[in-house]
Amino acid sequence: MNEGLIPSRYAKALYKYAQEHHVAAPIYEEMKRLDAAFATHTELSKALSNPALSAADKVRVLSSAFGEKPDDYLLRFVQLVIRNRRETFARAIALAYQDIYRRANHIARVTITTAVALDKEVLDRIGDLMKKQTDKTLEFVYEIDPSIIGGFILREDSMQLDASVNSELKKLRLKLLNSK
Repeated sequence: MNEGLIPSRYAKALYKYAQEHHVAAPIYEEMKRLDAAFATHTELSKALSNPALSAADKVRVLSSAFGEKPDDYLLRFVQLVIRNRRETFARAIALAYQDIYRRANHIARVTITTAVALDKEVLDRIGDLMKKQTDKTLEFVYEIDPSIIGGFILREDSMQLDASVNSELKKLRLKLLNSK
């Protein structure tokens, strides 16, 4: 079965269930925490795919990845995922749920990447400028990547504005190579 199809189906089912029980927003926050746990703890995926680990242990591992004890709705969902042996798709399900929730609630995710940390005032001004350009609710993610040397990279969903020094150096290099 298609690896994108399984997480999508589980995420859609969870979203529909969450809407019916008026817990879509809290589950969205939980799914963001789960994704962050997978990003910071690479051994989490290995633990979930370990066949020697019992289903009850996998439920405990996945539940602890939420940070605090997940609510009953989410705990039942985790048990369902593990009972159906889909625990290796947990992160993909979390990402798919976030996408579904954002689309349904007109939320755009904006990622701002800079070489060094920016002051809160500068980030707020960038946020205010972005809010004027769209009718969507914006959710900001700030990243620091020293490899861009300077400037910034701004991503909103599938659009990207790359005003980094690294990007400009690459463009200059290509121009020099093509001018021979």
